Amino acid sequence: MSAVNSCYPIDVAPSDTLVAIDDLHVEFASDAGTVTAVDGLSVTIERGETLAVVGESGSGKSVTALALLRLLPQPNGRITGGRIRFAGVDLASLGEAEMRRVRGTEIGMIFQDSMTSLNPVLSVGEQIAERLRVHGGLGRRGAWKRAVELLDRVRISEPARRAADFPHQLSGGMRQRVMIAIALACGPKLLIADEPTTALDVTIQAQILELLRQLKAELGMAILFITHDLGVVAELADRVVVMYAGRAVEEAPVRPLFAAPRMPYTQALLRSIPRADRGALTRERLAAIRGNMPDARHLPAGCGFHPRCSGALAVCTTSVPEYEEIAAGHRVRCCRWREFVHHAHDTHHAHDTHHGHDAHQDGRGDPVGAA
Repeated sequence: MSAVNSCYPIDVAPSDTLVAIDDLHVEFASDAGTVTAVDGLSVTIERGETLAVVGESGSGKSVTALALLRLLPQPNGRITGGRIRFAGVDLASLGEAEMRRVRGTEIGMIFQDSMTSLNPVLSVGEQIAERLRVHGGLGRRGAWKRAVELLDRVRISEPARRAADFPHQLSGGMRQRVMIAIALACGPKLLIADEPTTALDVTIQAQILELLRQLKAELGMAILFITHDLGVVAELADRVVVMYAGRAVEEAPVRPLFAAPRMPYTQALLRSIPRADRGALTRERLAAIRGNMPDARHLPAGCGFHPRCSGALAVCTTSVPEYEEIAAGHRVRCCRWREFVHHAHDTHHAHDTHHGHDAHQDGRGDPVGAA
């Protein structure tokens, strides 16, 4: 199957930067008042790059993706500031019909829960074919043929037979492959993957990550990968943005981030990753981050992480730290980053010994009964 987009592409600017988010602010109206979900986020995604956005639930990572797609829940959610450009086009300037075309052809999205994202009364082949008919202009026969090809491309065995199956007849891993096929139907330039492996066991998780890696290489697309699991990030990403309470708190290429994270929150996330070289044999307890993500309706003043940070100073409770570039491509939001040097020997094992690292395989579908 050709990687050429046969649907209806928008004009693409001749730039290496595919997505440019500049000073994005997103708010939600609630009975308790206005809730700030994203606060001044600026980030870019280059063509062919995998950018991972990491953080706990409530950090603003999924809201960022919905804002990019202009799919914020209405009427409560709204972009109150900033700009999002995709392939040189300001998405705010597009009408709804044009934006629908961008969502269908230029940007694909894989959602976390494939069972609730797929239509239970349509076969999976019909759900793929529908996108091809609506956005690609294919006839019923041509769309079905292409749907079977896409199922084969995402490594589902017996794709012609599986195309007639309904979502409940497939395992969790196979349903997620179907979601990937739908997202890739029109050859998007950007694939947004929102926690796509969270509900899968580690073996199937590794297969999905390997599939995404292969498809990225074949199609030359960029990936925005949203996750709470830095161990998964180590498997896939080129660059990482760590978010906390609506703000970016650290950004770096994946290896420098794992080797020398400077933000205490990033360090805490890395310490919480299970490692093969510790645990049962050493009886070392898995490190947990104390406290909880703050309530978005009542965010603390100053640095949002200071109530959970053992190194917080008085200034951290009153002033929001600047987002400083401390090395090429490495930015951090912490007034004490020079002191918080987390050396490579403390964290590099998280990159090398994550539970899925050795489980990569080109599996076609999942074993019977796989999650």
